[in-house]
Amino acid sequence: SPEHRVKVSIRHPLMIPDLAIIDPECTLSMPPAITAATGLDAFTQLLEAFLCKKPNPMTDGFCRDGLVRVVRSLRRAYANGSDRNAREDMALASLFGGLALANAGLGSVHGLAGPLGGMFDAPHGMVCASLLPSAMRVNLALLQTRSPESIALERLFEFARWTGGNTAEEGIEWISTLCRDLQVPRLASFGVTEQDFPVLAENAQRTSSIKVNPVALTASELEQVLRGAL
Repeated sequence: SPEHRVKVSIRHPLMIPDLAIIDPECTLSMPPAITAATGLDAFTQLLEAFLCKKPNPMTDGFCRDGLVRVVRSLRRAYANGSDRNAREDMALASLFGGLALANAGLGSVHGLAGPLGGMFDAPHGMVCASLLPSAMRVNLALLQTRSPESIALERLFEFARWTGGNTAEEGIEWISTLCRDLQVPRLASFGVTEQDFPVLAENAQRTSSIKVNPVALTASELEQVLRGAL
C-alpha cells in the first residue's frame, strides 16, 4: 500500500494452485539483474528457513538441497543466462525455498525486508540480499554468546563447508562476496537513512518472520543489522 507505506501479503485458499509447473526454460531470457534479485531472494529464503527456530526434517531436506544448488549455480546463472543446468538448479532452489519458508519460517532479514519494501521503492530480492550478510553477522555473534549450543550455529558451520569455508565467519564472508559480485546495492541507495531505523525496527518486531529468527533480537539489535547494511 503506497499510501500507507506498508507491504502486506495477500493470502487465500483459493489462490493455491492445483498444479504448479516449474520450467527453467522460462528463465533463460531473464536479465542478470533480475537473475540476481530473484536468486538472492531464493537463497535468503533457504538460509533463513534452515537456521530458524522451527525447522523440521522435511524443510531441512529442501534447504540442504536448495542451498547446495545456489552455491554451485547462482553465479553461473548470473554470468551466463543460457546455462540450462544453472537455471534448473536455481528454479528448484526457488521452489524448495518457498516450500521451506511456508513450513518452517524465516528470520530477521525477511522481518526487516517487509517494512523496508513498504516504505521504500526497492526490489524485494535486493533488499534481502543487502541485509543478509549483516543479519548473519549479528545472529552469529549473539548465538555465540547467548546460545552456544544452538543448532543454528552448527548449521552456519555446515553451510560454510558447502562454500569451501571452515568457519561460520568464512561462510558469511562468502555471502558478502557473492552480494558484491552480483552488484547488490547498499540500503542507502534506496533512500534509507539512520533516521528510519527506529520505525523499521519497530515494524519488524511485529512480523511473523522475526519470531522464528534463531535468536531473539531487540530493537537495538535490529538497528545494528540495518546499520551494517546501510
